[in-house]
Amino acid sequence: MEHAFPCGNPALDFVGTLRARRNAEPLEKLGSPRNLDAWFRESGVTDTDPGSRPQDVTAAIELREAIYALVAARLTHHEPDLRAMDVVNEFAAHPSTVPQLAPEGRRLEATPAQALSSVAREAVEILGGPDADLLKECGRPECTQVYLDRSRGSRREWCAMATCGNKMKAAAYRARQRGNPPLSPSRQVG
Repeated sequence: MEHAFPCGNPALDFVGTLRARRNAEPLEKLGSPRNLDAWFRESGVTDTDPGSRPQDVTAAIELREAIYALVAARLTHHEPDLRAMDVVNEFAAHPSTVPQLAPEGRRLEATPAQALSSVAREAVEILGGPDADLLKECGRPECTQVYLDRSRGSRREWCAMATCGNKMKAAAYRARQRGNPPLSPSRQVG
């Protein structure tokens, strides 16, 4: 697998395809049609490569950035960007991934536009429903992954324990060993 899926939600994991977005040089994970097809397949949006082309990559990045703009507005308690809302709604208005029954079981097939519609519809469900109150951004300063915090007491601080959580805990351990305990991510001033 070439992509990571720490959130368990296609729309939020899609936002994470631009890694470390606040860095001077963020890491673009949708740099080619092959990368986009791999994301669709690995995320479970489709079971096969939809045959993306360069214009589909451009469309995917437009959708991703619109979703991120709406999530960021929600996280910072700002009014949503109406243009971003229009972009998400335009993508969601198209037919989505088509489930089909096959001899081996259920099969998901889609064109790139259908796959992007499925992602946009997931974003609509999150941002337009009660899950919007559960949105958080990873507490690791280098990470900008957004996730739904369903933990008891809403105490989750990282997108994934296996990656960011372990890095933050290791850094805290090293700081304690030096006699300089860092602030927890939720108390850091950004």
